[in-house]
Amino acid sequence: HPHIGLSTVTYLFEGEIMHRDSVGSEQAIRPGEVNWMVAGRGITHSERFEKARAEGGPMHGIQAWVALPREHEETPPQFANYSGEALPTRDSGGAWMRLVAGEIDGVRAGAVTHSPIFYAHVKLEQAATLSLPREYAERAAFVVSGSVAVDGLDFESGQMLVFAPRADAIVRANSAATLMILGGEPLGERYIDWNFVSSSKERIEQAKADWRAGRMKLPDLDHDEFIPLPPDPTPPANPIS
Repeated sequence: HPHIGLSTVTYLFEGEIMHRDSVGSEQAIRPGEVNWMVAGRGITHSERFEKARAEGGPMHGIQAWVALPREHEETPPQFANYSGEALPTRDSGGAWMRLVAGEIDGVRAGAVTHSPIFYAHVKLEQAATLSLPREYAERAAFVVSGSVAVDGLDFESGQMLVFAPRADAIVRANSAATLMILGGEPLGERYIDWNFVSSSKERIEQAKADWRAGRMKLPDLDHDEFIPLPPDPTPPANPIS
């Protein structure tokens, strides 16, 4: 399937995914690694659960989409896998963190980003607390597992917490909990249609036409099938004005 105008960031807790794309990449991703794919002016890729299908076992991960600044929306597509020292960790006061991308407290991950961001995998022991960095205008925390509290309110697995700009953002673990924390600076309005993201509606329509007409190159190592463009939504028979 295709993408334009964004970066996809794939991170696994368990299992393995095989990535192949139209710039020639073939890369398995495993827990503790990140696959960072810059779609830019256009890329196609596949993500296959080949090991799980062959051997069984769990599959648990998360994929984030990061918008590209307007001046980078048409950048050449590229792909990189990061692991080890490129994803620095720290462990203090019952709070363990792996920095997946961007910068926190002067520590920077290895992934090349196009705007100021932070993205981290956090594990909290019961009663441990974590403060999100104040210097980013947009900040959030996604509860992967467990239960946490913020300002006396409880949040459970599957919930996303979005914090007010520049305000204190302190998360306390009600139980052992796993989070993904993230944030960055606003990039302006974006449009999204299926797998396409852009600051321009016209650019999205062009990408849809290119995919429909077969003008976007499929991965060399995985080109025997593709996902068709979904049909446009049908307007209601009696729209209410």
